[in-house]
Amino acid sequence: MKNRFIKLALCSLILFQVGCSDLDEQILDESLNGSVPEALAAEATLVPAYAVMADLFLHTRYFALQEISTDEAILPYRGGTDWGDNGIYIDLHRHTLTSSHVPVKETWDAITKGIARSNAAVSELAAMQTKNTKASLYLAEAKGIRAYYSMLALDLFGLVFVKEDLTANSKIIRGSEAVNYIKNELVGIENQVATTTGPGRITQATVWGLLARLHLNAAVYSNPYATTFDFKSEDMDKVIEYTNKITQSGQYQLSPEYFAIFDDENHTNKELIFAVDQRAELNGHNRLAYFSLSGDMFPLPAYVNANGTDGPAITPDYYNTWINAYGTTDPATVDARFFKQNLVIPADSCLTASQFKINRGILRGQQYGLITTAKGQPFQRCADGIGYKISKLRNITRSDKKRLVNHTLNVDFTTTGSGYSNGYRVLKYEFSKKSDTGRNKGDADISLLRLADVYLMRAEAKLRKNNDIGGALADLNTVRAARTARAGLTPPALTSISLDILYRERGFEFYWEMLRRTDMIRFGKYEGTWTEKTDTDVKKRLFPIPQSAIDGASSEPGYLKQNEGY
Repeated sequence: MKNRFIKLALCSLILFQVGCSDLDEQILDESLNGSVPEALAAEATLVPAYAVMADLFLHTRYFALQEISTDEAILPYRGGTDWGDNGIYIDLHRHTLTSSHVPVKETWDAITKGIARSNAAVSELAAMQTKNTKASLYLAEAKGIRAYYSMLALDLFGLVFVKEDLTANSKIIRGSEAVNYIKNELVGIENQVATTTGPGRITQATVWGLLARLHLNAAVYSNPYATTFDFKSEDMDKVIEYTNKITQSGQYQLSPEYFAIFDDENHTNKELIFAVDQRAELNGHNRLAYFSLSGDMFPLPAYVNANGTDGPAITPDYYNTWINAYGTTDPATVDARFFKQNLVIPADSCLTASQFKINRGILRGQQYGLITTAKGQPFQRCADGIGYKISKLRNITRSDKKRLVNHTLNVDFTTTGSGYSNGYRVLKYEFSKKSDTGRNKGDADISLLRLADVYLMRAEAKLRKNNDIGGALADLNTVRAARTARAGLTPPALTSISLDILYRERGFEFYWEMLRRTDMIRFGKYEGTWTEKTDTDVKKRLFPIPQSAIDGASSEPGYLKQNEGY
């Protein structure tokens, strides 16, 4: 069924009563729309709740909190001029941040806005049910997206806001009470949401996946500062139950080409269960490709201003998990998830625009690409006037224009460790084919839940419940065996498994996908030591509630209390 676009400006719709902001185009499936005004009204009521996701999943918000706070990503003050930002990324990585931290505040604001818009949608759609045949379906979906935002709030900040009466203050709940609230919200809509509306919407499989994730993390969410977590057998049973429902539904399949999951046109990839819908510049905010890429890498011959930004790199600690797993064998030669070589050239080659495509995955060593004298200037052509010269990249956008773009493993917060080439980079999401700046227009849906996670959650539950090594190993190897698109690069089957091996495997499968912090906490790794991070305070498992939010609630003494340790 053909999709259509709805464009709204919230300022002109008093229906939502949630403030004034522009809402870019949001896709809703036409098969759910009627031709009567009531159906359009129901649809329009739901749209704002989803629209927040584009802002929430900006590279400097939720991604930063989930990745740069961990052993996977580090963002130094590049060259002493870029990404300094008053030390916010250094503090995030070192766990030394405060309640005025900007990415924390912006993430909090986006999540609470999502909850507020979801509450407005729930209230309005509930009132529409008697006269609108679509209202009940959209109501269930609004409750689902509210539960998702609530789950993010619980994971990051340890609390959930509950509001059924829009005229009253929200009730704040924590711990097991919050877990049960989210669980009941999701269970209540399990059989009410649609099943085939695509990864950009709350579907039945999304509900099952979120319930599995909730039960898997229930021990953490119920007691976030615990010395050891009590993973209850009944929670693990629920993880297995809900993941079974997804695998048995027949709707999803593991992608033979790993990087196809993150391609520009990935909306129909059958591995995606839930994602931020980014098709056709819906929101214009998918910057995950340019964020880590060298500022002297220009991925598109058609656009002379589209380049990277020399943002975060992977830490040596994370890189060494690959080395420890594969020993003397280069992981790029045996594991399709580590690297995809698209550019196979010697220096000073010629390629046409259609032939030029940059590498993906973890980028190491000397980088090659399009040659220019300065950003914004034409790329150098070959003698035939058709091909583009491809050669070693140099820092033409920096002060030392002769320095090679040669990514080294070493990266830290020292002057020598913060150079533009320090640290191996990640290009997991395809650089948008339409990006004329690199800063936006990403068409790749951002993965929030995919089938590989379903298998690995089930494997973890089997291990935690009764040490079912055979069942867990089968699930893990199912994921590894699926990556068959490139001969010789299917990860070899493992012959043993433990929680540590499973944790390592999640790092291989989900790097740069905003799961690392949550995984580290659940596996007891977050208080560890890694590059430039030595803090061991368990209170840092939760982020501080922004001081601006506490100040905003000051008229209600004791209503919003700061998390411990801040």
